[in-house]
Amino acid sequence: MKYLWHLFYTILVVTFISCSGGEIASTAEEVSPAEVGEEIPNVTLKDPFGDDAELQDLISKKPTLLIFYRGGWCPYCNTHLSQLAEIEEQLYDMGIQILAVSPDKPSYLKDSMMEHDLNYQLLSDSDMSATKEFGLAFRVDTTTVNRYKRNGMDLAERSGYDHYLLPVPAAFLVDTNAMIEYRYFNPDYTVRIENDEILSAVEEMLE
Repeated sequence: MKYLWHLFYTILVVTFISCSGGEIASTAEEVSPAEVGEEIPNVTLKDPFGDDAELQDLISKKPTLLIFYRGGWCPYCNTHLSQLAEIEEQLYDMGIQILAVSPDKPSYLKDSMMEHDLNYQLLSDSDMSATKEFGLAFRVDTTTVNRYKRNGMDLAERSGYDHYLLPVPAAFLVDTNAMIEYRYFNPDYTVRIENDEILSAVEEMLE
C-alpha cells in the first residue's frame, strides 16, 4: 500500500509540473530552451508598473532581442544589462528593440532601470510561467537557496513566490511573426553573450 501511494504521488507531481505551463529542470545544465524556428509562446508578463504585457503583442511591433536574466540582485546580470545599453541605440537604428525578462517583482524592475540608467524595457515573470514555457527554468537547490539567504538575498521575497526557480540566462532574436531566428544560452551564469555576437546575429537575421 505504501508503494502504491508513493507511485500515485510521483505521478501526481509529474502531471502537475507538465500541465502547469512548461517544464522545470532539476539543474541549469538540464534545461531545454526553445529552438530556432519555433514560435515563441504567447505569455503574459508584467511591466514595471505591474500592468499586464503580452509578449507576442510587444514583439509584433518590432523585431526583438529578448533577454532572460536572473534578477537585479545578480552582479553578472547587472553588468550584462549595462553592456546591452551600450548597443541599444545601434540596435534601435537597425530596427531592433530590447526586452529583458527576470523573476523580479515589478517594483524591483524600476530600481534596476534607475540604478543602471536603462531605457529599454524590463519585464517581470515573477511566477516563472514564461520562463518555463521557454524551457529555461530550473529549480535552485536548497543549499544554494540558504546560501543566498545568508548573504541577504531571499529568492522568495525577490519574486514574491516560493517556487525557488531561476532562469538560465539566455538571448533570443525574434521576428515580428514571433519566430525565433537566433538563440544563445549558457548554464554558467557568469558567462553572457557578447555585444559583437548580438550585432552579428542581428545583421544575419536582417539579410
